Amino acid sequence: MTPVDVTVRVDGASRGNPGPSGAGAVVEFGDGRAPRELCAYLGETTNNVAEYRALLLALEEASRHSVSSITVRSDSELLVRQLRGEYKVKAEHLRPLHAEACRRLRVFPSVHILHVPREQNRKADSLANLAIDQHKKG
Repeated sequence: MTPVDVTVRVDGASRGNPGPSGAGAVVEFGDGRAPRELCAYLGETTNNVAEYRALLLALEEASRHSVSSITVRSDSELLVRQLRGEYKVKAEHLRPLHAEACRRLRVFPSVHILHVPREQNRKADSLANLAIDQHKKG
């Protein structure tokens, strides 16, 4: 299988922060195959945790494919700056999530972390909210 460039769009949602939370991600492949849309209900947690969980969800899916480069697009400035090493991870509860994200990112040959406006991340946002809505419906 020929390695492809992959873009992951990730977002977390928390209603109440902390409150019912969801993770959403879209994994796009540079070879034109259909993107994978992922979402997961996370229970009661914060938005920052949900952002990290969305990233981990996307990286898990991306790691199942032959990837030449990966681009992470997120509207979370905190997540992006922490992954780039521009911000320290001060919150104790985020450290294991940050460490796991960095561990998973190291397996890819090339990594780009981009902060994007919320408007460019709507699908991931809608998937995160879908996870919460689906959980509420039962």
